[in-house]
Amino acid sequence: MLNIFTLANGRLFQEEIESLEELAKFQPIWVDLEAPTLEEKRWIKQHYGLSIPEDAMDEDIEESARFYEEDNGELHIRSDFLIDDDENPRSVRVAFILNQHNANLKSRGVLFSIHDEDVPVFRLLRMRARRAPGLIEDAKEVLLKLFDADAEYSADTLENIYDELEAVSKQVLAGDVTDTRAGEVLAAIARQEDLNGRIRRNVMDTRRAVSFMMRSKMLNSEQFEEARQILRDIESLDNHTAFLFDKINFLMDATVGFININQNKIIKIFSVASVALLPPTLIASVYGMNFEFMPELKWTYGYAYGIALMVASAVVPMWYFRRRGWLK
Repeated sequence: MLNIFTLANGRLFQEEIESLEELAKFQPIWVDLEAPTLEEKRWIKQHYGLSIPEDAMDEDIEESARFYEEDNGELHIRSDFLIDDDENPRSVRVAFILNQHNANLKSRGVLFSIHDEDVPVFRLLRMRARRAPGLIEDAKEVLLKLFDADAEYSADTLENIYDELEAVSKQVLAGDVTDTRAGEVLAAIARQEDLNGRIRRNVMDTRRAVSFMMRSKMLNSEQFEEARQILRDIESLDNHTAFLFDKINFLMDATVGFININQNKIIKIFSVASVALLPPTLIASVYGMNFEFMPELKWTYGYAYGIALMVASAVVPMWYFRRRGWLK
């Protein structure tokens, strides 16, 4: 899918392109390629003279090669954006190419973005740019606003994690955590821990991208200050992710502690039962010895006496354990 974005009266307008002829009608500041076909890549190369690298969206590219500037002035940035999906939270690699020196791009240049699936941050920026005139002025501003929206999206996701962990905390701290509930709690905690880790990695990647833009000296004074504000926002998110890691570890330890308590209760039952049944076993063993003269044979109530003695020897310890509260 090929979408272009143009500025008109300070607002960002989107057009979906289905042919090379349509592409030639517009002067965009942002060209977005979502899972582009070979034909769409050919249109970009033919109209803008831009060749999209084959490894643009590779996940295994070296970290040091994700931010660089070509000799012709093209700025290449590969950054990850978070998708907060309840069933499958993940990060999506997006390749940005900022070209400001092509004759077809006018003075404001064009930002090219290539990715495999729709990114929520892109939708958020499109919605804001349509509603707020003057929010975006050029291609560099688009890239900065994307990273700003990415930081805000991560902050919203962190708030959702806070809410989820608050619900988990009420279940854990209420006490009487059964093994079934403990399993559900551990699964919920594991999901939030995974999402929190992805957010931490995402903001780290955003920090690196914004820092690269600042070092490249491509930003004017206002944009440079905006980039510094984005870095400050990201720094505050780091503190929140660190706090959430501590909270997750506490809930994990508390849940595992309840599981151990439940297991100890079962072990205690077996321990008490083995101690209580030891005297009857001893009596039965004595009566089962091969004496020359077996008293139970010469005594009419010998067997009844032996059975009563074994029952009493089992009941008395159980009564004593119950009185001491060891059976609770």
